[in-house]
Amino acid sequence: MRKYHLLSLISSYCLWILAFAFSLVLLGAISRSTQNIFSEKVNDFQVPRRNTNRIIPSKEKGNPPILAYWIYGTNGDNERIIRLLKAIYHPRNRYLLQLDSGASDHERESLALFVQSEKAFQAFENVDVVGKSYAINEIGSSVVAATLHAAALLLKINSDWDWFITLSAADYPLMTQDDLLHALTFLPRNLNFVRYNASRWKERQTANRIVIDPSLYNKKSSPIMYSVETRHTPEAFTVFGGSPWVILTREFMEYCIQGWDNLPRRLLMYISNVIYPLESYFHTLLCNSNLFKNTTILNDDLSYTLWDSTFEISQLLTISHFDQLMSSTGTSAFARPFEANDPVLDKIDVTILNRTRKGFVTGEWCSSVSDHENEKESKKKLSSSLLDDELSCQSWGSIDIVKPSSIGVNLEVFLTKLAQINTLFGSSICSKDNK
Repeated sequence: MRKYHLLSLISSYCLWILAFAFSLVLLGAISRSTQNIFSEKVNDFQVPRRNTNRIIPSKEKGNPPILAYWIYGTNGDNERIIRLLKAIYHPRNRYLLQLDSGASDHERESLALFVQSEKAFQAFENVDVVGKSYAINEIGSSVVAATLHAAALLLKINSDWDWFITLSAADYPLMTQDDLLHALTFLPRNLNFVRYNASRWKERQTANRIVIDPSLYNKKSSPIMYSVETRHTPEAFTVFGGSPWVILTREFMEYCIQGWDNLPRRLLMYISNVIYPLESYFHTLLCNSNLFKNTTILNDDLSYTLWDSTFEISQLLTISHFDQLMSSTGTSAFARPFEANDPVLDKIDVTILNRTRKGFVTGEWCSSVSDHENEKESKKKLSSSLLDDELSCQSWGSIDIVKPSSIGVNLEVFLTKLAQINTLFGSSICSKDNK
């Protein structure tokens, strides 16, 4: 009996040591992201030299913000990432593309070659590709490490952006960048977009249960390891949860990465052994930081997701959901998830984005009207080619001017009201009801 009890104690002790070791691996992965020279595992990334004559977006007061996008995918997602990139491209923004270790080196090289060959990307030099990737498990702590690493890279490339947005290859926009940039222009640049959901968070996991994500050190994504052991609820902070899809300010991302107090590091130690940590890390950090707890705009992440009744699985969006998608365009900038080449994507292109299957969304920066073509002829040409080959920009225009549609104006009204409520009454997001 004593021998069995001793073995049980040793087993529990070893498990705690293993869990602690994985916490250190996660912290190491994040800290390496902020070094000048990254480790071989997570960085084959060199900040490219920029053309000093390239067009730089103006940061003067009244101009639209700059968005930093991280778009990630896995094996077979090249075409989906390219389509998504063109659907959300604007020269003001920054884009970082990444394929995880499930994709082949050939796929990464093909994605990089596409970026290098596209004239718009050459002209504005605002799209980069992570050349060497690593394993990512979306329900483990490796996805938190990857998210923070992507933000660190975007800060290293250029820190002039205002908001950080994460998208997967299964996402697609419900408005143009002109619409989104217009709506965000009138907001304070210190507001974070996070959706809290207490009931879903409680259903999704038991935070005190210990899990280990081998993807932090394995070359390929590996299943999560579950332990029968539990731990005490932390006393140093209160855990909050919600949607993993967030839009976060540059200042907050700098805080997450640089951690000028102990809270980000302490929280990383905790969530490194939690299931679905991306559904709690940023939410918890925002609500427990005195500096940022009142910067969350009232419970909105600007995305449309259709959950099942248990809040466990998000439904695939198809052509049958198009009317629902259209009705959400005044409040949602993105929707997810879609299957590759689903007909609903073509309908969004035609009805909302007004883009060709392979082309950019035109605007003030990208004119489809040439010097020898009047606007009526250009619209006829665009209409006839919406589902055909790429219609290239005929000329570059101003990247500091956006022309919103009614969708962008409606989103502006919606966000302005939320911001006013936030100013008058403060954010109630971090109440115990949202734990």
